[in-house]
Amino acid sequence: MLRTIVALSATSILLTACGNSDTAEAPVEGPAVSTAEAPANPAIDTQDTSEKAAVTPGANSFTEGQAREAIEKQGYTVSGPLTQDAQGIWMGQASKSGGAATTVSVDYKGVVSAS
Repeated sequence: MLRTIVALSATSILLTACGNSDTAEAPVEGPAVSTAEAPANPAIDTQDTSEKAAVTPGANSFTEGQAREAIEKQGYTVSGPLTQDAQGIWMGQASKSGGAATTVSVDYKGVVSAS
């Protein structure tokens, strides 16, 4: 019984010490965040290359079928097998409707480029 009374007394003292949130100056919301401009991480390529003709070398996880699909979404018809070079870029021959065959490349980001 004495333990219960001591525990309840300690709890009420702790709750009283916490204060009333109505009289608090300003409530803290979320974590503290620095307002200083953080330096950019040079390991992350943030340049938009979706409209550029350049492909970027890198480890490619696309299968040949996925690379073929990316090329076809850009309006090309693939006319043979695609091969992957040592830099991870898928390459093959393709043409747009009525056009001459050209070499088309797909990088690890899915960017399609004709050369």
